[in-house]
Amino acid sequence: MKTMTDSATPLAVDTDFLPLEGTDYVEFYVGNAKQAAHYYMSAFGFQALAYAGPETGIKDRASYVVRQHKLTFMLTTPLRSNNEMADHIYKHGDGVKCLSLRVQDATKAWEETTKRGATSYMKPQRLEDKNGVVVMSGIHTYGDTVHLFIERKGYNGVFMPGYKAWSNPFFKPTDCGLLYVDHCVGNVGWNQMNKWVSFYEEVLGFKNILSFDDEDISTEYSALMSKVMSSGNGFVKFPINEPAEGKKKSQVEEYLDFYGGEGCQHVAMATNDIVKTVAELKSRGVEFLQVPTTYYDDLLERVGTIDEDLTPLKELGILVDRDNEGYLLQLFTKPVEDRPTLFFEIIQRKGATSFGKGNFKALFEAIEREQEARGNL
Repeated sequence: MKTMTDSATPLAVDTDFLPLEGTDYVEFYVGNAKQAAHYYMSAFGFQALAYAGPETGIKDRASYVVRQHKLTFMLTTPLRSNNEMADHIYKHGDGVKCLSLRVQDATKAWEETTKRGATSYMKPQRLEDKNGVVVMSGIHTYGDTVHLFIERKGYNGVFMPGYKAWSNPFFKPTDCGLLYVDHCVGNVGWNQMNKWVSFYEEVLGFKNILSFDDEDISTEYSALMSKVMSSGNGFVKFPINEPAEGKKKSQVEEYLDFYGGEGCQHVAMATNDIVKTVAELKSRGVEFLQVPTTYYDDLLERVGTIDEDLTPLKELGILVDRDNEGYLLQLFTKPVEDRPTLFFEIIQRKGATSFGKGNFKALFEAIEREQEARGNL
């Protein structure tokens, strides 16, 4: 592993031309937003929050917003064909469209990024209702993915203008302890990783804090390369993956084939109790990758003393890795769509600032077993 900096140490905010406050929400374009919202509520424990559609004056789409602690998802579906949303779903299937970032000044964020070379997706626009003002702007990034800049310091409503409160008094699932977005990983094409690393450095002021080459992330059959990009204050992290040469098709290649191009591979969601969270998710039908039980035979020799009992970790398939700052626990779901594209990571950090390098081989061998079952390895 080549470490570009020792850790994700935040920079002084006054040196950061784009001080991000974190992920505001993740928007998914999906074929049926009503059903998708129900899935994330029943399977992952999100709560109904807000709705926009014809009833609120939005004629071309329906959007359902669900939330769990600081983690907010928007599920959007077009109401007619022959438009950008419908084309996106036809090409990619259900997937992430917008990684929306909270800022103090959405106009300045747009100006700073576009003057540094970003292609505008949305010029600053002011949305207003009786609850205040939200300002939005946006830029294009890899594939059809975009970053929206959300300024909501002057808004006191349920979500933003154009949305109404949405709830079902007969369906209020308990949460699963998911807290916030830890990081979002993008898959890009052959020889494109460094291009997008430069984009995040030059356009958004991010830093490359960790780099993994094909020796770090490889199995007998496949490999990939990855670089972790972090915002200046360390609040937002976007690892970027690209394929590497191997004997067989890598997970990134499979994603690119079935997604129809570059896009967001997975969203990592943080928890303070991964054993409780994963047990609850499994009880609701969420499927996870499974590593061989031999992974746990020498786990404590590899990672040292941990607070957790090894038995539930082994029963649930939770993985552990340590870096210089501490350790982390993580587990990946299987793809949540019929296409083998989008999945989720559940992660609990016990001081660690890294991304589980010691688990790469076991995880990617588990992914390869799934690929082989699909006939895509």
